[in-house]
Amino acid sequence: MTGKTASKKGASKKTAASQPAHLIDHVDAPPAPPCTLVIFGASGDLTHRLLMPALYNLVRAGSIDPGFRVIGVSRRPMSDEQFRADLTTSIKERFAETGGEFDAKTDGVSVEPGKWDFLRERIHYLAADLEDPASYADLNNLIGSLRQSSGGKDPGIGNVIFYLAIASSLFEPTINQLAASQLLKQTKNGWRRLIIEKPFGHDLASAKALDKTILKVLHEDQVFRIDHFLGKETVQNIMVLRFANGFFEPLWNRQHIDHVQITASETVGVEGRGSFYESTGALRDMVPNHMFQLLAMCAMEAPNSFSADAVRSEKAKVIQAIRQLPAREAADNTVRGRYLAGTVQGKRVKNYRDEPDVKRDSTTETYVAMKLMIDNWRWADVPFYVRTGKALATRKTEIAIRFKQVPYALFRDLPQAVQPPNELILHVQPEEGISMNFQAKVPGQQLAISGVKMNFKYSDYFEAQPNTGYETLIYDCMTGDATLFQRADNIEGGWAAVQPILDAWGKGYGAIVDYKAGSNGPTAADELLMRDGRRWRDLA
Repeated sequence: MTGKTASKKGASKKTAASQPAHLIDHVDAPPAPPCTLVIFGASGDLTHRLLMPALYNLVRAGSIDPGFRVIGVSRRPMSDEQFRADLTTSIKERFAETGGEFDAKTDGVSVEPGKWDFLRERIHYLAADLEDPASYADLNNLIGSLRQSSGGKDPGIGNVIFYLAIASSLFEPTINQLAASQLLKQTKNGWRRLIIEKPFGHDLASAKALDKTILKVLHEDQVFRIDHFLGKETVQNIMVLRFANGFFEPLWNRQHIDHVQITASETVGVEGRGSFYESTGALRDMVPNHMFQLLAMCAMEAPNSFSADAVRSEKAKVIQAIRQLPAREAADNTVRGRYLAGTVQGKRVKNYRDEPDVKRDSTTETYVAMKLMIDNWRWADVPFYVRTGKALATRKTEIAIRFKQVPYALFRDLPQAVQPPNELILHVQPEEGISMNFQAKVPGQQLAISGVKMNFKYSDYFEAQPNTGYETLIYDCMTGDATLFQRADNIEGGWAAVQPILDAWGKGYGAIVDYKAGSNGPTAADELLMRDGRRWRDLA
């Protein structure tokens, strides 16, 4: 996390002088305290695609203590060796991929056998029924046996993280079973923590109910509601950009900023997750968590410190200040779309309604765009435009800060009197960095102005490390740092902001519109900005 770099992660082992002139090494983190990571849903896609690569990357970085253990829990019968072999095959496939969420850059080598073997031999498996109390007794026994196998000399085995990589409908029963079996009870010999994947409820009422269940059996400081966007370097860098540089923050307000655009576009469709997506949709899947966290990092006030509570309190204030509109007005400021058949980067994509496990008369949105207003002193009258969708032209997540135009009188006689606006773009993925658009004189005897761009890429200045977005978050949970995790009031504030939109759709306001796969989205989203005299940045 940005604010803890100097104190928690120590100094880099390499100095800038030992690097190429333009390259600065990453800051090394000391190994996290030893613990056991219990992954519920271990046979699922999330474990194979993101969690295991993230753990492997932490091993490569030297951030995992030898006392670390993994227990995979799932329904399918499997031995430890079968589970390890399955993960070995999976991680080798992930490292062979290019593009996508995990594009491993491993200095020209594949999985390093020594590093993977270190993790592999610490992985165990338990076949379990999450609704059967006997399974939790088996889990308790396995955790105890791992402690005994270390000769009782490793107190870290008493530290346990329970990771819920399972369907959200199983969150509450699993938490209740963990509590009933005393697995969540902390002692002097070890702490207990819970990581919860999204979605955190499906509306405001269910989010409040889930938080109530959690906080009956756990303290807030034991709960880590994970949003992997917050593990991205550029997202963490937003606070450094704003608060560690004297020339950004004075301009970061309604006097100088015209509007903000936050985009998270995906090229993939539902990819075989039709049943999940039918009950979720783009709004629930992305906006109260991912998109609002990006908005909060961009719009929050400076915290008093980089402590977890200070940062999360400022984020909560911003989210709670998002204007809540009556149903019809909420629908008028929102666009929901659904992709039709088309071609995305040369690959044919079928109509959303023709995807497996999707209803033929489905009204689920795969795209949403909205105009939001933040009612506080810094952002009054500055619109925040948010859009996210599937099967779009480009995979891109970015925040674009567009500044107000300068007066034109000085340049009115030039051939191009109206210049492109100044923009600051924070590129979150796939390539992390920051770019700035501004005006410069074209060389020559006559005065002419042209827009130019300055680009900063992380890979140009810092030694690239393999990253899924989960490395920092898992490490932070192991060390007990909750700064990059969502607190209950963050979650409930996000749902409160989108609840008027859900209510509007439930009343029949805001018809769903179609867009072709491989496009920039529905034309209605363009019209949402055009009526304010603005336009979206091109996705290409």
